[in-house]
Amino acid sequence: MRNQIEQWLSETDIAAMQAAMEAGEISSEDLVRGYLGRIEKFDPRINAVLEINPDATAIARGLDEERAARGSRGPLHGIPVLLKDNIDTGDLMHTSAGSVALADSIARGDAFIAARLREAGAVILGKANMTEWSNFMSSRMPAGYSSRGGQVINPYGADVFVSGSSSGPAAATAASFAAAAIGTETAGSIVGPASQHNVVGIKPTVGLLSRSGIIPISSSQDTAGPIARSVADAAIVLGAMTGLDERDPAMRTAARRDCADYTPFLDADFLKQARIGIPRHYYNHLDAERLALMETAIADLRSAGAAVIDPVELYIEQLPWNNDVITYEFKRGINAYLSELPPSAPVRSLSQLIAYNGQHAETAARYGQDVLELSEANTLTEEEYARKKQEYSVLARTRGIDYVLEQHRLDALMLPGDVDGMYIAARLGYPLISVPAGFVRKGTIDADGDPTKGPFGVVFSAGAYSEPTLIKIAYGYEQATRHHAPFILKEV
Repeated sequence: MRNQIEQWLSETDIAAMQAAMEAGEISSEDLVRGYLGRIEKFDPRINAVLEINPDATAIARGLDEERAARGSRGPLHGIPVLLKDNIDTGDLMHTSAGSVALADSIARGDAFIAARLREAGAVILGKANMTEWSNFMSSRMPAGYSSRGGQVINPYGADVFVSGSSSGPAAATAASFAAAAIGTETAGSIVGPASQHNVVGIKPTVGLLSRSGIIPISSSQDTAGPIARSVADAAIVLGAMTGLDERDPAMRTAARRDCADYTPFLDADFLKQARIGIPRHYYNHLDAERLALMETAIADLRSAGAAVIDPVELYIEQLPWNNDVITYEFKRGINAYLSELPPSAPVRSLSQLIAYNGQHAETAARYGQDVLELSEANTLTEEEYARKKQEYSVLARTRGIDYVLEQHRLDALMLPGDVDGMYIAARLGYPLISVPAGFVRKGTIDADGDPTKGPFGVVFSAGAYSEPTLIKIAYGYEQATRHHAPFILKEV
């Protein structure tokens, strides 16, 4: 029976899980045990799950009893999810951002989004591995590596790029170690890994979801978001995490718009009226196979009825990344987070973290820590920081995404699913959705003598709080192409 449940979970969506629980065919406790069985069998070669919630089974049992007594809370009642290891949970699990320096750190309470997931009835199954400090530690650190958790391996092959920094959430979702996972993104860290793992990732508008209780990089770019095996599942999880948190300044804006339920936007017919732009500058670096996938995606959009405007041009494509602004925000944010840790914590500031890593370099700083050191050395004044940030924002809006959307009356742009095209949206805090687009050959041979294949995705982007439109487009593309296929893992 357990093996049957584990196999059933390999590609079952959230709606089917809910239907089975409502019919009494399965319980939340069964789901938890089934996912734990898959993790035990398959994660040793993937290394996506950093820590299991010791209370997960008991929480699931309690939710089963609640369902029997009072009914379901909603679509996430009893559904197991994983959280990236930079999201606080007020339980027996640790929150470390992948760092051995914080390996024993237990948060005082839930991050706002973790609390929202619990309120919706989700079972927080565990913490997922990640690129340490969300890839803001060393310029030499491989994607998916952390000193606490080691290297995440793509389930599609050890030579297939995992991308980062939400490598563990994406790999775990692809391997069906949970119904969905929560990642975080500053610039490509949700949609990049989702693209490389044949799953869906939604990076929301900065300000849609609270960042309270999440280890930060950039106050102007950070956000959490769902990674799931379908657009529908990602939309369900996204809606559950919304809600106004007055502690997060990004949420206190008149422009903010959210929905408690994004599933009404699962409208495959919307593509027939959609206008989608192709910014060719972001296609220039692609190799022949990936470019062919993008050309096929363009043809698929046209076949589904969309108007494709090809090419469109963003006039700030070559604007350099403003490292001063990001390192300033990181230094300020990480010092604030670490200062709230208990006095017994081994590090309570960025300077102490750098010193700790230096003293334990063999285990804590295998790839160095030049990015941490660059951040500590940042000497921008508040006035200089505000000026530089404002200068870029004005240019980005007047000559970037907003400009091209208005000029061509577009609903969205379509970008390749690697990080190169994500930066312009990231700098503005604009949303992105990654959807599977197919596979490319890797040129190596697996254990069965077959060529390995790596997934690749397309990414849709538009202006602030355009999640409803992006979900419609992503869902329409997904339903028209159905590139996500069942993935069969081999037991270690």
